[in-house]
Amino acid sequence: MNNLMNVNMDSVINKLRNTVTTVTSTVSQLSVVLPGNPVTREFEVTQHIGSGGPGLMWKIYSGYKKSTKQEAAIFVFEKKQLEKWSRKDRDNMIETLKKGVSQLTRLRHPRILTVQHPLEESRDSLAFATEPVFASLATVMGCFDNMPQPIDPELKHYSLHPIEIKLGLLQVCEGITFLHGAKILHGNVCPESIIINQQGAWKIFGLDFSLTSTSGGAEAKWTPKEFDYEAQPVSQQNLDFLAPEYVKVTCSAASDMYSLGMLLYAAFNDGKSLYINCGSWQIYKQNIEKLHDLMDSRLGAAPPEMRTFIRNLLSHNPLHRPDSHEFSKLEALHDEGVKTLNYLDSLFQWDNLQKSKFYKGLSDILPTLPQRVRVHRVVPCLAQEFVNPSMVPFVLPNVLKIAEWASPEEYVKHVLPHLRDVMKLREPVQVLFIFMKNMELLLQKTPPDITKSDVLPLIYGSLESDSVQVQELCLAIIPGFAGLIDYPAMKNSLLPRIRKLCLTTPSLSVRVNCLVCLGKILDHLDKWLVIDVVLPFLTEIPSRESAVIMGIIGIYKLAVNHKKLGVTKEIIATKILPFVFPLTIENGLTTQQFSTVMSFVYDLVQKVEAEHKVKLEELGAITREKEQMKAEINSQSGFGINDNLSKSSSATDIFGDFNPYGSSSSNSTNNAVASPKVSNDVSQSVASNASRSPYSSRSPAQNTTKDLTSTLMESNLRQMHSQQSTTSRMTTSMSMPMGVASMPPQQMTMMNSYYPSANNNLNSYPSKFGASNVPRSQTTMNMNSGPPMGMMNPRLSTMNHQQQSDSNTKILSKQDIDEFLR
Repeated sequence: MNNLMNVNMDSVINKLRNTVTTVTSTVSQLSVVLPGNPVTREFEVTQHIGSGGPGLMWKIYSGYKKSTKQEAAIFVFEKKQLEKWSRKDRDNMIETLKKGVSQLTRLRHPRILTVQHPLEESRDSLAFATEPVFASLATVMGCFDNMPQPIDPELKHYSLHPIEIKLGLLQVCEGITFLHGAKILHGNVCPESIIINQQGAWKIFGLDFSLTSTSGGAEAKWTPKEFDYEAQPVSQQNLDFLAPEYVKVTCSAASDMYSLGMLLYAAFNDGKSLYINCGSWQIYKQNIEKLHDLMDSRLGAAPPEMRTFIRNLLSHNPLHRPDSHEFSKLEALHDEGVKTLNYLDSLFQWDNLQKSKFYKGLSDILPTLPQRVRVHRVVPCLAQEFVNPSMVPFVLPNVLKIAEWASPEEYVKHVLPHLRDVMKLREPVQVLFIFMKNMELLLQKTPPDITKSDVLPLIYGSLESDSVQVQELCLAIIPGFAGLIDYPAMKNSLLPRIRKLCLTTPSLSVRVNCLVCLGKILDHLDKWLVIDVVLPFLTEIPSRESAVIMGIIGIYKLAVNHKKLGVTKEIIATKILPFVFPLTIENGLTTQQFSTVMSFVYDLVQKVEAEHKVKLEELGAITREKEQMKAEINSQSGFGINDNLSKSSSATDIFGDFNPYGSSSSNSTNNAVASPKVSNDVSQSVASNASRSPYSSRSPAQNTTKDLTSTLMESNLRQMHSQQSTTSRMTTSMSMPMGVASMPPQQMTMMNSYYPSANNNLNSYPSKFGASNVPRSQTTMNMNSGPPMGMMNPRLSTMNHQQQSDSNTKILSKQDIDEFLR
């Protein structure tokens, strides 16, 4: 996945880099070509997209008007292309180009290229702006002269569909008819002088060699110039499409029809005319003589139904050629697709009834049209009807059908901008119907940001509509695309509206459909959304019709049995069962429905029983395990403690002197884990070692002599305390040196900070006690430095059975105790 993301990111970055490079190159080129040209003040160029005109010397750039951001095409002629020409040829060529643009600017017709900004001349260039264009017909047919490299793949592999050719030729014929009506002879009808705009329409351009009739009569007459053998071929008409009568320096309206016939043949022959003259007048004269014996078989590239008509158009005799009206009525050019496109261009002349009939039949014609025509020609025409709400229900299905066939790029660029305005409509109600039926398509192809801002509000608007039919349709189709709706929109927008509709609608069918819709989209919801939003509102539904009850039971059953949702037994026992069980006594239920509800109740009870039984068994096992561990600890605490006392009594005495509450507290703690009986030998050893302690010179704490009664009472109290100690107290006393376990928290903190090893093994003392020079059985704890200020100075003792006790310490003998007891 990461590799795929990296590859996609690299391709996006490369594409962006190429785009930036192209734009930068274009801007840098124009900065050299158009310095000071007034066109640059009003228009911004973006990309070099083609070339056209005589010899394809006009470079065509896409761009836009700076003030309005309106798209445009900028035509630029660079005078440096004529640097190698003679001065006379240069001047003649520039005058010819200027004449053609001037003539084009004066003409206004749908089939004539529209000029947005007139010709402007600077020292280095000529430039003017027109409506947005795609390319010249010559470029589309594969002639890439005067084009940037590499060629755009879309343009390089562009292929004209027969419908596009037929419709384009009819459009050119319509333009020629207009020119002839204005007594203008084009004089150079060829692929270089035809421009295809962004909608795919063919428009006449290149009026550089046009002639205007000066005769005052009804019939126009034109007189052409003689062919200049010494002039550059580019500065004269394209001989491959020039009528034979120009050899005799005559011309007529039929001359343009000859050129149109040759263009018709070339359109079906990959842009190549019947004869290739290479700009040579001599070759041209030889080839036109062959027209006398032209046979239909020589026109094999053209469709069979057109060959005879083409042969008539290419007749050597102008009188035998069909005129523009006959050309426009040629049956072979008027197939069903061409008629449809022609109707679209004239729809503004029809009334709503005629339009509605046409739009109903359009859905059958659209599959026969190429997608390029559908996107660039049909959609713009249909979108013009969106301003008329009453016609939207007839137009919208066709637009959405084209959107279904469109690529994501085509949809976003050419279809979606028109649909966004229609998505805001709520009347007529059929508009919502159509959108609801195509909602999955819209969600799949529409970018997420536009989906949130325009598409999802359609669903919300349908749920809030006053039409029951729209509400039911919306509820029926929501499950089909629920997976395409993101979580926030589902939680915060869609579910609240379904809930509101279900609770407030007076229609039983709508309420039932709300429940059915919820049941179908449970798969797309998470556990907490179901528990927090869906299940609680089921209890708020006001009606108790049998259909509603069964819908509620269905949702509960799905939620309980769904593996992902996993409704817990606590919710079942406290929320679901208390609500569901009363539903069983509703009188509106049939016998079968009652059985279904009761069966569900039994299932809920069994589920709670099974799950809670398992939990109780687990809790019982844990309790028994705890009791067993407690018993084991108690049994272990009664054995081995007395032995430990004899081994660690010296350590206990050492730490016991830290008790600020006196010896009784320390003794009480020691006796909580050991027998209160201490032998005389041990007492004597402790006293003897104390007298030899290196700390004896530091004024140790004074011993207090106790009577026998106090000693016996303390012994009894220690025994009682030992029996009442808890397991945790015993464990603590066993894990710590005797005398330390009974310390208050304040003294324990001081003890840990001053004796960090106090919790270690009772026979292992910290190195600062200096026990290395004493045998293990006679370990003496020495302090290198005194305790902190305010801390009690401990009296360290060492057991030694061979030393006598201090003379100030009185040791009770067995005889003394017996006498006291008597």
